[in-house]
Amino acid sequence: LPLHAHQRHVLNLARLQQELVNNHVEIVFVTGRHLESVLEVAQEEQLPLPNWIICDVGTSIYQRCDSEPGWRFSHVEAYQDRQAQIVAGLPIDQLRELLQTIAGLRLQEEAKLGPYKLSYYVDASRLSALVLEIQKVLEHHNAPYSIIHSVDPFNGDGLIDLLPAGVSKAFALAWWVQHAGIAPKAVVFAGDSGNDLAALTAGYRAIVVGNADRSVANQAKEAHRDANYAEEFLYLAEAPATSGVVEGCRRHGLFDRP
Repeated sequence: LPLHAHQRHVLNLARLQQELVNNHVEIVFVTGRHLESVLEVAQEEQLPLPNWIICDVGTSIYQRCDSEPGWRFSHVEAYQDRQAQIVAGLPIDQLRELLQTIAGLRLQEEAKLGPYKLSYYVDASRLSALVLEIQKVLEHHNAPYSIIHSVDPFNGDGLIDLLPAGVSKAFALAWWVQHAGIAPKAVVFAGDSGNDLAALTAGYRAIVVGNADRSVANQAKEAHRDANYAEEFLYLAEAPATSGVVEGCRRHGLFDRP
């Protein structure tokens, strides 16, 4: 996201928006945020209006409503159906009941939950132990779910998400590529964190922005080398954040070079 304290990012955001229009580039937001948060931040930061939003850690895909102006999006039901197939043996309401016996799990706000996403706050000091407890329950019941866990960098809360087995931001992006009939080599994915790594190394052209953790950049570089992707598929931008996205898009030929 652009930081309005940094004028360079603000200027490059405006350049990015204009280049997207001039070069007829379709934009997809891929984020762990829930839809309300995406819309709030996007409008506060004056981000480009996307054609699609992949959110809720990859459990929701929304398409912009062409018939309505502005930030109006509709759920892509076919993707929901795909996840329903994965968890058919144990719907998420039943999983929620099974996990009620584990002390220390605090259910997140309703807006952060979904039909295929169950999310908890936990004490960060107990995060690893609680993940192990949940994993035992999943294995005991042969539950078709996977666990994603992290620590919120802003307030230090431990975070645990349970998603249909195999579902992630990268899984959702791969589904969208097929659903939309897009050639994988036509996709350019920009990221900066560990939860972007799967998509950064999935065979798309990729941008790792300059403010990304160096371990993410190194892992992406190794994965591209091991997969024998063309060297130009991965670009490690020097500029951070929005400025790095613009730099990478030009390098990949999406925009006219200056």
